[in-house]
Amino acid sequence: MVSRSAGSLRDAMRQGAPPRILHVTQPVDGGVANVVTELVRAQRATGFHVTVACPDSDLAQTLRALGADVRHWPATRAPGRSLLAEVHRLARIVDEVRPDVLHAHSAKAGLASRLAVRGRIPTVFQPHAWSFEAVGGLTATAALAWERWAARWATRVVCVSEAERTRGVRAGVHATWHVIPNGVDPRRFHPATDTPPRAPATDAPVRAHAADTLVRAGADAPVQTEPVQTDPVRVAPPPLPALDPSAPLVVCVGRLCRQKGQDVLLHAWPSVLRHVPGARLALVGNGPDEERLRDCAPEGVLFAGAVTDALSWYQAADLVVLPSRWEGMALAPLEAMACGRPVVVTDVAGARESLPPGHRAHCLVPPGQPEPLADVLTRLLLDPPLRESLGRQARRHVLAAHDVRHSAEAVAALYRELLGSGRPVPQESIECRESIRS
Repeated sequence: MVSRSAGSLRDAMRQGAPPRILHVTQPVDGGVANVVTELVRAQRATGFHVTVACPDSDLAQTLRALGADVRHWPATRAPGRSLLAEVHRLARIVDEVRPDVLHAHSAKAGLASRLAVRGRIPTVFQPHAWSFEAVGGLTATAALAWERWAARWATRVVCVSEAERTRGVRAGVHATWHVIPNGVDPRRFHPATDTPPRAPATDAPVRAHAADTLVRAGADAPVQTEPVQTDPVRVAPPPLPALDPSAPLVVCVGRLCRQKGQDVLLHAWPSVLRHVPGARLALVGNGPDEERLRDCAPEGVLFAGAVTDALSWYQAADLVVLPSRWEGMALAPLEAMACGRPVVVTDVAGARESLPPGHRAHCLVPPGQPEPLADVLTRLLLDPPLRESLGRQARRHVLAAHDVRHSAEAVAALYRELLGSGRPVPQESIECRESIRS
């Protein structure tokens, strides 16, 4: 294992050598992939030498296009028999890259990275929600025992919310903590009125689902003649069969899995329909629970599939919901709020922290309970002025507290702290960061 001394790092930095950052990530999709992409984009703009170890994927191609040195790391999402080989492969990558800082994202990458490095270079571990909360039984016990043990090999543990840090502390993870909230690009995610009208983007996965769009309702389902009033700034949804553009639309963007709680949302939806006839619910995303969710979906539910860009769905929505069972701090609610949309989230960890001040009374529900969720969705769908007010406040909140440029700079400042340098980022780098796009 090759490592650099603090003195040699300072010498290299004085000589103008850019710090070498190695990101290690598994998974390669969803919110974690988006966070890694934004960090790589910003760090390349600030002059860091960035390498990413990850499985072959769309993420790998995206990062190469951003100028990152991407190393193939064939790791599975969950620990298994291949773990030892994955650790050995990652150790070889570390020896080849000789990073000044290693930044491991999510549980699997954190497991392999800390076993490969064992504290011999500055190591940042970012759980993106704790693994011991995602599983149960003996698996949860083992995951918690590992996190307690491996904390000694993390120079810093970065949490995306204060609640995530508190959960770690209460679970007995003794670490040096750093809280950096997630951020999104408010120039990419914006209200529809911020730019000239344009046709919503449609992706191949959406078109692939068009033939089987509305579950149980069917393409010939009756359309309500007097829909509940919707916000005037709402754009037309992506063109799909049987989706009435004038009908009230609730959108849920996220991986179709137990964590995101779409099953709870589907159980709540019949109650919403009784009070808001003709309303439509769109589940945007794919995942392991898709077939099961389709089987239990009531009338008026649209499975839109995975999309590369959810902007048009946010702009088309009257309301965005993410009924997660646990979260670090999900990106979808932040993206929706950046688009001026009110969001309904569950009272879990970073979800409540992502809401603007004053929104909890209107937009926060207990996890796993369909009835309170249905009540809040119904109340907001029937109150367009309240939705519009909440949406404006949400946009301002993201600009102030969840701009991805602020998050990226906080991570860069942490790296500089670990490298023993308090030097400011050059002005030209700050100007480069203004080109950040999601």
